Amino acid sequence: MNQFEHSPLLQQIAQNSQKYASKPAIIMNGQSITYSELFVNIRKAAGVMKQMGFKAGDRIILSAHKDLEYLYLYFASHILGIINVIVDSESNEERLQYIEERIQPVCCFGYKSKKFNSKLFSELNIDEGYEIESTCDILHRTSIAEILFTTGTTGLPKGVCLSYYNIYSSAENINGYIGNSAEDVELLALPICHSFGMGRIRCALIKGSTIVILNNFANIRAFLKAFELYHITGFGLVPAAWAYIRKMSGMRIAKYAKQIHYIEIGSASMSLDTKKELLNLFPDTRICMHYGLTEASRCCFQEFHDTKHLDSIGKPVSSLVDIKVMDEHGNELPVNSKGELCVKGNMVFSHYLEECDTKNAFYNEYFRTGDCGYKNSEGYFYLLGREKELINVGGKKVSPMEVEDAIISLGVGDCVCVPIKDETNFMGELVFCYVLKGSTSLTFEEIAEKLKSKLEVYKRPVAYAWIDKIPITSSGKKQRIQIK
Repeated sequence: MNQFEHSPLLQQIAQNSQKYASKPAIIMNGQSITYSELFVNIRKAAGVMKQMGFKAGDRIILSAHKDLEYLYLYFASHILGIINVIVDSESNEERLQYIEERIQPVCCFGYKSKKFNSKLFSELNIDEGYEIESTCDILHRTSIAEILFTTGTTGLPKGVCLSYYNIYSSAENINGYIGNSAEDVELLALPICHSFGMGRIRCALIKGSTIVILNNFANIRAFLKAFELYHITGFGLVPAAWAYIRKMSGMRIAKYAKQIHYIEIGSASMSLDTKKELLNLFPDTRICMHYGLTEASRCCFQEFHDTKHLDSIGKPVSSLVDIKVMDEHGNELPVNSKGELCVKGNMVFSHYLEECDTKNAFYNEYFRTGDCGYKNSEGYFYLLGREKELINVGGKKVSPMEVEDAIISLGVGDCVCVPIKDETNFMGELVFCYVLKGSTSLTFEEIAEKLKSKLEVYKRPVAYAWIDKIPITSSGKKQRIQIK
């Protein structure tokens, strides 16, 4: 048995490669990979990277394409102690360059970098690698396994450093709460560049279940066909995806309600009416909605059958996770008092890539989420708003400052971006931009056209308006709340 003491995730996959050797682990792009084949290919991928000269502590950027090679490299990095930096396959050039400069990767996989060594997944031949049986002795469970970039109050992406213990603990917490088992067959149509999608893959592989991966939710026919073809027992989604499924297929998914054991929902808020609709369609299914951040993955869960508290974000995911409501000095507030939600737990990250970002991120051991909420007398937590002012577009978090900076760079004197409700209910929120009157000669149409090369589609404002004056604080910070 291969032993990887630093990575309990790898240890579990190694055990499952023997326990469930001939069982499908991953079904994707018309291929079915057994647990035995998965572990062999992971070790071969590690051999390829070792032949390329990579060593423990090196950083690689992985563009999160839904390719088997992406997954092989991701897990192979754990063998060698190489730090994965996962990026969205749709990331624009400016974001990639920003991340590259801070990471200084030894290689970028899945896209062509202008500055650093890079390889497309199609250029890799995993079969050329030799199967690595062991790993170096310098790795520990607290060693950094991956860095995920997110956006914070500054509007600039922050590198969240997660250890081997963090990512495994998160998966264990989730499996424990939802009740996943080796008999499950999960359908994954979520992006795998974020903690939600990758978390579902880790949860499945730890348990020894099968995960069927689709490109996205767009092909409703393929999505529904998978339930019948593979006898799907569970799936994950964001509220925007559910709105799309309902619009495109009506109630057809309810046909499979009896076989669906669980649904995990996350990344954005969901209306009470929609929650009740899900309960009616899936009366015997465990419907679990999580609250969390990249820094504190899935720290809180609410199960929809607990209808008395359906408008809450639930309770901590396990006894190893603690959440407190704190004031601006880090003091715990009493029940029903509004304050900042702060989290301590086995899945909470230890630091950001940049030391300056970490400085004010914690109250002692408790991570400051930047979200405002309160706890009731029964221990349920309620979310009141995102203090960090991020705009949640279909589960993807958009920094208003990032959008504003891009617009200002076009020759606009000043502007301010705020969220507006998506009336179609597909995306939850959308970006709206107020441009300071008289600060530019550009028209709104010209601004929108020029932004296409600077921002991903979901980050671009859907509408614009002129504003006479942008409200600011005495320290010069924009008061977006006043504009809302």
